[in-house]
Amino acid sequence: MSKISSNRVIRYTSLVMLFIIQLLFLLAIFKENNSTIALSFFIVLISFLLLYSFFKSPVHHHKLTYEKVYIALWVPIGAVSCYFLNHQFGLGSVFSASLVGLAGALIPYLNKKSDYLSHLPPAIYCGSFVGMSNTKVAHDIYFILAASICTAVLLIISKSLLNGVGGKLGTLAFAGVAITYLILFLFSRS
Repeated sequence: MSKISSNRVIRYTSLVMLFIIQLLFLLAIFKENNSTIALSFFIVLISFLLLYSFFKSPVHHHKLTYEKVYIALWVPIGAVSCYFLNHQFGLGSVFSASLVGLAGALIPYLNKKSDYLSHLPPAIYCGSFVGMSNTKVAHDIYFILAASICTAVLLIISKSLLNGVGGKLGTLAFAGVAITYLILFLFSRS
């Protein structure tokens, strides 16, 4: 298989997986709220519009690139920081994530000429979304670490996907938490 066709397979597989994750997220909302038929129609409509936009919009580059590992390592730092602010200090998930995001946004000002520091805010903010997890899902700090490492891997492989699309970092964090939860669920049943 040529490099161009393998990159295309990776891109489209990633987009389909992202669509499935978003669909599962919408279905979880539907199930949690015991919603009506009108809301189920709305969810189906949104799902098809998402799928259409994934394949018709220029949401990725033609060249597949990867995020650097030393940048993605900041995802767990953002996740643990938000988790502690949220659960240990009781600041609430939204306020904790906003504090971590603000701190991450200020890091590049430590050295405005540093290319490395300028790439840290998205990774830290993505981690803060992982740290927002409820204790019903994230029982302890070890779950947060595992989910943030999974999210960091997703961040590494999705650098050239969905550029300019809002919600990419939150979706990656949701996927990391969901995958980690699924893995732990499957291994706990064995």
